[in-house]
Amino acid sequence: MSANIVVHAEKRVVGIAVRVPGGFRFFTSDPHFKGLETHVFPKAKLIDRLVADVARERRRERAARSLH
Repeated sequence: MSANIVVHAEKRVVGIAVRVPGGFRFFTSDPHFKGLETHVFPKAKLIDRLVADVARERRRERAARSLH
């Protein structure tokens, strides 16, 4: 398995997951995903799921703002 994994959300690259002792660490240049950088995740798939959750919440917020 590769030591680095590209992480996508909303059809674009939002960061990378790097293998570290204990799992993977996420790095991003997008401020919306910065909160995920503070943890070591045991599996890269968990990062994918959490990134998708953040992206989904951002879509909901944008949709709510467009209704007002």
